[in-house]
Amino acid sequence: MKIAIIGAGYVGLTTAAALAYIGHDVIAVDNNEDKLTLLKKGRSTIYEFGIEQLLHNLKESLLFSNSISTAIQHAEIIIIAVGTPPDTSGNPDLANIKQVVSDIADSIQSGTKYTIVMKSTVPIGTNHFVKQTIMEKLADRGINSEINVISNPEFLRESLALNDTFYPYRIVIGSNDKNAIEPLICAYDPILKRSFTPPNFLPHPDGYTRPHLVVTDPVNAEMIKYASNCFLAMKISFINEIAGLCEKVGADIKQVSYGLGLDERIGDRFLEAGLGWGGSCLPKDTSALLSAAAKYNYSMPIIEAVREVNYRQRQNIIDKLQHNLSDLAGKRICILGLSFKPNTDDIRESAAIAIIRILAENKAIISVHDPVAMTNAQREITDIDVRYCDDPYDAVENADAVILAAEWDIYRKLDLNRLGEKMNNLLFVDGRNILDPHAAKAAGFTYIGVGR
Repeated sequence: MKIAIIGAGYVGLTTAAALAYIGHDVIAVDNNEDKLTLLKKGRSTIYEFGIEQLLHNLKESLLFSNSISTAIQHAEIIIIAVGTPPDTSGNPDLANIKQVVSDIADSIQSGTKYTIVMKSTVPIGTNHFVKQTIMEKLADRGINSEINVISNPEFLRESLALNDTFYPYRIVIGSNDKNAIEPLICAYDPILKRSFTPPNFLPHPDGYTRPHLVVTDPVNAEMIKYASNCFLAMKISFINEIAGLCEKVGADIKQVSYGLGLDERIGDRFLEAGLGWGGSCLPKDTSALLSAAAKYNYSMPIIEAVREVNYRQRQNIIDKLQHNLSDLAGKRICILGLSFKPNTDDIRESAAIAIIRILAENKAIISVHDPVAMTNAQREITDIDVRYCDDPYDAVENADAVILAAEWDIYRKLDLNRLGEKMNNLLFVDGRNILDPHAAKAAGFTYIGVGR
C-alpha cells in the first residue's frame, strides 16, 4: 500500500521504517530540513535500537519529504504522528496537529479517497475535531473527496520501539464506521498474521503469538491510550511509595517487589523502585488525563497521587544526600546516567536533570556521565555549570557522593574499588537499585538504595 506519514519524530520514524520493511511504499514528511538531510542519507535522528539498520536497507520503499501535498498525492493512508507536548496548563498542545490537518485539507483533490489515521497521542474527542475540520475546509474549497478519520494510538516503549511495532501486544483501531478501518487492517496484515520475515537483529520473541486486534470507537481508542499509560505510572509510583515505608520498617523493596510480582493478577513488570518515571509519555499523559477530567469537574485523586509520589522521589534522594553530607554547598556530586531510562538519549522529564537543578540550587559542584545523552543534556542545561565526562571514572574524580540515576549496563559493571580510589568520600546513592549492597559495602562504600 502507499502510505504517507506526517512527522518523522520518534513515533513517525519508527512506524515508517516498520511499515516500509513489511512491504509498503512509505513517504515520511517532516519540516526539519537538518533532520531530513540525515534521514535521506540513511542516518537515524533518534537513538533507537535497529532503526538505522532498517534505514540502510529501505532506500527504495521509504522516502522522505518536506511536502505534505507531494506525500499524499498518491497515498491511500495518511498517518499523523506529530508531537503533542504539554502546554503551560498541562493540556496537550495541538498546534502541530491543527497545522498538519489544515495542510492536509489544503492538499486534497476532488475524486480522491483517504484513510487518515491519528497516531499522535491526542485529547479525547480529537478524532471528531479532525474530521470536522477537514470536511469544512473541503466544502469551502468545493472539493468532493471521501475522507475517513480513525484513531490508532501507539504503545511504543523507547529503546524497544521497533520490537513493539513488529510484535505488539495489541493494535487498537477506533472508528465509528467499521468499513473505514479495512485499509489500515490491510496495512497491518503482515504483523497481524506474523507473515513477514523478521529482521535478523529482531527475531520473533519466544512465546509470542499474535497481537490482539481491538476495534472500537474513537473515544474508546483515545481513552485506552491514556488509561494504559496512567496505569503503568501508577504501578511505579505505588512501588515507590511502598519502598518509602520499607525504609522505615527495615524491609527490602527488592524482596517485597519479587513476592508481590509473583501474583499473576499483579505481575512483576513496572514494580522496580527508584527515582520514578519520566520521558515523553507518562508525565504528559497523566497530566492530560487530569486536564480532561477537570473539564468535567471530575476529580481523579489516584492519578494526582501518582504524580505527587513520582516527583517526591527526586527530593527524597536529595534528602538522603543531605542526611549524610549535611550542607551540600561546595560538595562534589557525580550523577551517573542522564537519560530518563537506559538505551535512549531522551532526557525529557529525566529524574537526573531534575536532581541536577536541585543540587545547583544547593550550590553543589556537579559532574556527570551518560553513554549517549550528554549532548542533549548540554542543550537543555544552559544555566548551570556542569562538568561533562566521557568516562564514569573521570566523572567521580574527587567526588563526595555518586548518584546513579539511570540503569545503563555500563554502571552494573562498575569496578567499585577503582571507583572508590577516585573519590573523596565513599557515598553511593543507588537511585535504581542495580548494585549489590553487600559488594558496595565490601568496597568501602556507604550504600544507600531506594526502599532498602
